[in-house]
Amino acid sequence: MHARFLVAGVRALPLLSFCLVSLSWPALTGAESPPPPQTDAPATAEMTSTDVPSPIQEPDYSLDEDDHATAAELEAAEPPAPVASEPSTEVPPAEALLQLKPLTGTTARFTDLLTPPAEVVQEEASAQDQESDEATAYNVPIVLDPSVQGHIRFFNVSIRNRFEQWLIRLSHYRPLVDSIFSEFQLPSDLIYLSLVESGFNPHAYSRARAAGPWQFMKGTAKVYGLRVDSYVDERRDPVKSTVAAARYLRDLYDLFGTWPLAMAAYNAGEGKVMRALHTAQAESFSDIAKTRLIRRETKEYVPRFMAATIIAKNPDRYGFPQNDVQPHQFEEVVVKRPIHFKAIANVTGISYQELKVLNPELRRDATPPDDAEYHLKVPVGTREKVEQLLDRAPTHKFAPLQVPVRVRHVKPEPESSHWYRVRVGDSLERIAKRFNISVKTLKSNNNLTGPTIKAGSRLVIAN
Repeated sequence: MHARFLVAGVRALPLLSFCLVSLSWPALTGAESPPPPQTDAPATAEMTSTDVPSPIQEPDYSLDEDDHATAAELEAAEPPAPVASEPSTEVPPAEALLQLKPLTGTTARFTDLLTPPAEVVQEEASAQDQESDEATAYNVPIVLDPSVQGHIRFFNVSIRNRFEQWLIRLSHYRPLVDSIFSEFQLPSDLIYLSLVESGFNPHAYSRARAAGPWQFMKGTAKVYGLRVDSYVDERRDPVKSTVAAARYLRDLYDLFGTWPLAMAAYNAGEGKVMRALHTAQAESFSDIAKTRLIRRETKEYVPRFMAATIIAKNPDRYGFPQNDVQPHQFEEVVVKRPIHFKAIANVTGISYQELKVLNPELRRDATPPDDAEYHLKVPVGTREKVEQLLDRAPTHKFAPLQVPVRVRHVKPEPESSHWYRVRVGDSLERIAKRFNISVKTLKSNNNLTGPTIKAGSRLVIAN
């Protein structure tokens, strides 16, 4: 009886038909049977032409122009990043994430055998006051729609090795970010916003001139208390930029009331999102994402964050290794004069590259000349040594800054001071007054006897 009813359920639910294949007759009748063998079969839920999202484009990041170190050197200076020996390139389909419940005599529908995938936030569970692991797995709204699935495939297949490095680097800074977000009472899952912003690369620099792990624009950075000038760019400071990002995200949430809208505003600016909501008479991100009122980049930004969050919180499911990474730690030394990293390295024995990694905000590899007490970050356990030997380091003399000279472009006169081409409506009196000469002189220079002149002709103004 159960078998016939289950078959009918399968016909009614073609999307879940694969699950019936894995159910043998003993499993349906309650008899014990060995579990089916696990195979590395490719994903069976391929997206059709009707639900394939538009091609996904990854934001480009480049190193700032004043960074003398190459990208390879910066990566080499960071904590070791082990890579999986044989990573899986297949993305688990949505169906593979469904788990079978044990069959009971009260089972009435085929769908009762299944639990929702862990990625989907079960809002109805909270409405029914039911506690479940799926409902509490994420503390920001997460959905698993075709757009999010497309970004999961992009991260897991197209840029898998790079995304793995992002996860490892994020693990290096995660304790720091978690503590700051906790102070601002932000959901801890917002840390994964830094993955889609920069892969938490302090030296990331976008084409729009946003910089740092949280990709602040210069104007927004200054509003939130970050110093940005020729010597210091605190958008690159992992601590200060994270504090600024926490303040900004908190303000955006207080303004819009939902995290999807707050994240969209973080990408596009609160003004654009507010205007889009007002114009569309909408109340949610999904509503304005269906319009042309926001850019494609912003429409993909929130699904990209959701995809990165799903993978980062379920790395084993997608074949990403979980390695113990040394957390970002440092001590601070007060420096009262400009000193170059190389001078500090020479007198203390601390690696020059290590000082660069700990102080990415110092654009010229030296403490700034206009700061009477700059807090320089040094490796843990070296503070006392640096304080004792710092006086031996010579004061650094900065090369004069190249102040950009603004050249005023003066539009040249259309005619030479010796010649003038007559225009429509010109008269001898008007031309003479313009060049401060008498009409008699003008007529004499051009052998004119009458008051008539022809448009397009050239007159001699001065000999």
